[in-house]
Amino acid sequence: MSESGEVSNLAESSRRVNPGKGGRGRRFDREITALAIPALGALAADPLVSMVDTAFVGRLGTVPLAALGVNASVFAMTFVVFNFLAYGTTPRVARALGRGDRGEVGRVVLQALVLAVAAGVVATALLLALAGPILSVMGATGELREPAMAYLRIRALAGPAVLLIMAGHGVFRGLQDTRTPLRITLALNVVNLVLDPILIFGLGWGLEGAAWATVVAQWAGALAFVRLIFGPRRAMLGESPRWPRPAELLPFLRVGGELLLRTGALIGTLTLATAVATRVGTAQVAAHQVAVQLWMLLALVVDSLAVAAQAMVGKYRGADESREGVAVLREVTNRLLLWGAGVGVVLLGLFWVAAPWLPRIFTDDPLTLLAVAAVLPFVVFMQPLNALVFVWDGIFMGAEDFRYLAVQMVLSALAAAGILLLVLPMGWGLAGVWWGITALMGVRAATLAVRYWGRRGPGR
Repeated sequence: MSESGEVSNLAESSRRVNPGKGGRGRRFDREITALAIPALGALAADPLVSMVDTAFVGRLGTVPLAALGVNASVFAMTFVVFNFLAYGTTPRVARALGRGDRGEVGRVVLQALVLAVAAGVVATALLLALAGPILSVMGATGELREPAMAYLRIRALAGPAVLLIMAGHGVFRGLQDTRTPLRITLALNVVNLVLDPILIFGLGWGLEGAAWATVVAQWAGALAFVRLIFGPRRAMLGESPRWPRPAELLPFLRVGGELLLRTGALIGTLTLATAVATRVGTAQVAAHQVAVQLWMLLALVVDSLAVAAQAMVGKYRGADESREGVAVLREVTNRLLLWGAGVGVVLLGLFWVAAPWLPRIFTDDPLTLLAVAAVLPFVVFMQPLNALVFVWDGIFMGAEDFRYLAVQMVLSALAAAGILLLVLPMGWGLAGVWWGITALMGVRAATLAVRYWGRRGPGR
């Protein structure tokens, strides 16, 4: 079947849904799992490049490993600013798909790709020009300075590739296809895995070899997305695609600003939590790091449902804007929330059973394990709440209600910060830090629930 036929059939199938039948949303279960399971695979595989690099570079010694760690933080903080290329693209493509508007699908795809290349070039130029000051801020001095600088200057060359990959994920998620991003993510990880030992040890390039392996792998992934879009999937761009004018990129940039505010508030809160935990004590901050890693690991599972929510909400919004269509959309979102709550309860149960031995994967220090045990109940019992929040996030992103997401995240961050700043004066210890994180998630859930069940609803 041609891509144009696929777009038309997907849109038509969305319009044919009857809100009066289907067993309270059970008919959407297959669609949810078809999107969420490959998305989980892609989300899980995404950090593998860094993990593989760490495993190989660790054999070179402490200094190269430390230089890699510094750069990992630099690149994570640099490119998280551009996550709107995925989150902003998915709902726009999905909404156009739901309407059967192939021309709009093409316009959004080209806008995302052009913006990814432009932003990637700017990011690369800034990283190269400001490499010295950036590493100084990160504390990379002495013997750490030279290897960290060499790695940064090489790795920065992948800037446009990283952003093209982000945009590619957004495009294919919007097309209700999470399998293609999974395949490309796995393929680029294979490229990195093969090149790392060859360049690091075989050619003797050391840390710089790891940087080049990552650059090649990321460009391979980016070019795979571009080849699919302009090759086998070319028909989705419409009959006469044209490159976007600068003014047409403004909606993406507005979304980027709103998502930057949201992401900044979230990262700022988690950074403050770590800073407070550091001042509580050494064993406590080590335990906090273990607890956060477990928390993030479990969040990965539910994030796949959030990806499914972004794609499905965008599609069903575009398919039918009548009262009947709104009823179908609400049925879809209710089902997604039910899935989220169910997965959260399952994670709670599994984690509760595994709690006695799971922290030992990260540490065997008795004092740290004792401190972890004190805060582990927070991680365990927050799972259903976290799951609902993450799925709601996906729903609101699918509805393109990015401004509300930014506002509610700032409010949640302020509530959490109010508790975190009292931890040390009140002597609440590490438990106080996790009460602050609980407040963050609780206020997020409350503000999202008010919007969802309110008169307007998300994006209305």
